[in-house]
Amino acid sequence: MKLDMFKKTKKTASRKNDGGRGEKHPSVPRGLLRKCNKCGSAIIAEDAIADYYICPKCGGYFRVDAYSRIARVADEGSFEEWDNGLANGNPMRFRGYEEKVKALQEKTGLDEAVVTGKARIDGHRVVLGVLDGRFMMASMGEVVGEKIARAVERAAKERLPVILFACSGGARMQEGIISLMQMAKTAAALKRHSDEGLLYISVLTDPTTGGVTASFAMLGDIILAEPKALIGFAGPRVIEQTIGEKLPKGFQRAEFLLSHGFIDGIVERDQLRGMLGTILAMHENARKNDQQRMSEGMKQSVSAALHESMGGSGEIQARSAEEQRADGVMKTDRCGLTDQNEAHEPEISPLKQRDAWERVQLSRRNDRPVGSDYICALFDDFMELHGDRCFADDKAVIGGIAFFHGKPVTVIAQAKGSNTKENIERHFGMPSPEGYRKALRLMKQAEKFHRPVICFVDTPGAFCGLEAEERGQGEAIARSIYEMSALKTPVLSIVIGEGGSGGALAMATADEVWMLENAVYSILSPEGFASILWKDSKRAKEAAAVMRLTADELKEQGIVELVFAEPDSFTAECMQEVVERIDQEMLRFLAQYESYSAEELADHRYERFRKI
Repeated sequence: MKLDMFKKTKKTASRKNDGGRGEKHPSVPRGLLRKCNKCGSAIIAEDAIADYYICPKCGGYFRVDAYSRIARVADEGSFEEWDNGLANGNPMRFRGYEEKVKALQEKTGLDEAVVTGKARIDGHRVVLGVLDGRFMMASMGEVVGEKIARAVERAAKERLPVILFACSGGARMQEGIISLMQMAKTAAALKRHSDEGLLYISVLTDPTTGGVTASFAMLGDIILAEPKALIGFAGPRVIEQTIGEKLPKGFQRAEFLLSHGFIDGIVERDQLRGMLGTILAMHENARKNDQQRMSEGMKQSVSAALHESMGGSGEIQARSAEEQRADGVMKTDRCGLTDQNEAHEPEISPLKQRDAWERVQLSRRNDRPVGSDYICALFDDFMELHGDRCFADDKAVIGGIAFFHGKPVTVIAQAKGSNTKENIERHFGMPSPEGYRKALRLMKQAEKFHRPVICFVDTPGAFCGLEAEERGQGEAIARSIYEMSALKTPVLSIVIGEGGSGGALAMATADEVWMLENAVYSILSPEGFASILWKDSKRAKEAAAVMRLTADELKEQGIVELVFAEPDSFTAECMQEVVERIDQEMLRFLAQYESYSAEELADHRYERFRKI
């Protein structure tokens, strides 16, 4: 339903005679009551407008004009419009096109189908571009492409993030090939903006189709959508006419795209402004931290820290917290930060004597804390991002951005779930190819914005199945290891349960790898080891004893840097003591590794694995 349906008319109420009884009744003013084209209910227009253009009866979303959209998301009075009044041509000399454009300009008050400019959201400066469906279904012609390209170029020059609200029927047929070229123009402008390390958020509204979908709408660092928005390349009618089949219910809706891995999340309209403000805050903090690290004073402190940690050998030495405390100073002190937990170090008993098979069984306990428990305990404002942008959103991997002691970080966890239903839904923590591709997408995003990556490893191994092989399980794991080895941002991996095979290594090619006391990390499961070498999976206990898969054995081999002791009965209800110690060591890790250049990080990571 278009915005026009909500405009009140100025006509006065008429009166009519009541069957000769002399009683007169006022009629409802025209324009006040309207029929919802989604549920058919009669609604009061003003109520819907006040409620973010949402039907009060069915919750359906009405389409919003550009200026109303800007008023809803931008700080009051902060919007400064750019490039209003660009001349519209007629490259194909299409009959009646110029007259139609002029008529729409007079009717809508717009010069074209997009409004661009600069604004603030929760105080954060941002460039906005909002398409308006009232103007030729917000189809993208030369002026639309030009205004978006100019806005993105100016954003790059002023080093500002960009938010584009898509709502379009696609390319503008009346402008032919010129319209098609706008896809390349807008995409190229966004590539240059991205290469400057700047943020682009794409918000998809109903409908987003055609050339807009196949260009700027799907190129966001973060892609959000409104509920039930129609999103696709070819429209439903075109698809049905082409293939001669009726499309399934919900096809090409926002929920469909979320489950198939193409968008990061669906956000209710009344929550969108707050969500955008949080995202902007996370990326603004990252930019400030990056600028601070590049200051001359910081460079000098970094140089001193590197010289001390390298010990003159030219190789960064990863030292345990115990060694640092023996020196009477934490590495955080040498990088200009203080140990925030120095006054209260948690009391944790020494590692307990247990055989390997007992530790394997403890690592698999159903009540053991899982990845989501650590995310909740260690981070603030975690925002989950979804999908691999190719096929699906694998629920065996949770990933997103969060604050750690006020600093933005990327957090990724292999997720087993905490009950039988979740176990099944998440494939018991065994990622499919799309899970590894989602994780890698988030890691590369973290690299772009200089955010550290924190991974929680807990998997029996990568998902084993026909469909996983068809979609390239081996390639997905290999690509993750390959890219992580040279990621230009600090990477920390913590094995919190099972660390099975390449499925674990694909998220543990890190600067440091830590383990919980009763976690295990091995080439494959003891059952698989025994089955392959001895042709008898029943000898799993014997296999565990010879595989050297326990945390203390792995630390002795130099595979892991730190081991965290656990309480006797380790559950989510009693994990605070462990979390405090992890929190403290993470502060030390970030202080140390964020002082290194991208090249030094990659070299250190290479040498870490090269010497094993």
